[in-house]
Amino acid sequence: MIEWPGLTSQTGKPLPGRDIGFVFQDPAASLDPVLTVGEQVAEVARAHCGLAWPGAFRLAADLFARVKLPDPEQMLRAYPHQLSGGQKQRVAIAAAIAARPALLIADEATSALDTIVQADIMALVRDLVEQEDMALLFISHDIALASDIADRIAVLRHGRLMEIGDTETIVSASQNPYTRSLLDSHLGLDN
Repeated sequence: MIEWPGLTSQTGKPLPGRDIGFVFQDPAASLDPVLTVGEQVAEVARAHCGLAWPGAFRLAADLFARVKLPDPEQMLRAYPHQLSGGQKQRVAIAAAIAARPALLIADEATSALDTIVQADIMALVRDLVEQEDMALLFISHDIALASDIADRIAVLRHGRLMEIGDTETIVSASQNPYTRSLLDSHLGLDN
């Protein structure tokens, strides 16, 4: 049984949405097109924080400001189709952290974004994880991106663990041929 320090569900198991926040690869697919983004983030706050609608909308506006969305009050009334890909991902991040989870799982959370937006989102995630003292499980095919954010890296191939260790060791002294090939193709390392 995995111990989840800081996770406080009544069943003793972590609850998705409250104890574990998820940020998915495609923000458009994770947002409901018929609800405003404010309603969607407020609903997370209602479901997992016990807030009434007015408090949930205030929290949503605060979260929109924290994830650096322009004009958070106006953004509450926007629909997903009115937002850019980067803005949709910021809304998804706001929803993921609404209940102040202990663990944030980001599954290919930047792969659908252009390089500049990707860098902004990664900086945002890094800051939020640090500010909220959350653990981050960052899932990516991009080992260069993972090495920039992770303290430890686990390399999997076909669902099997190839190598695990601290980032510096994996990047500079990997012993696994598959990991080396990933590093050579993504980072262009000479070692």
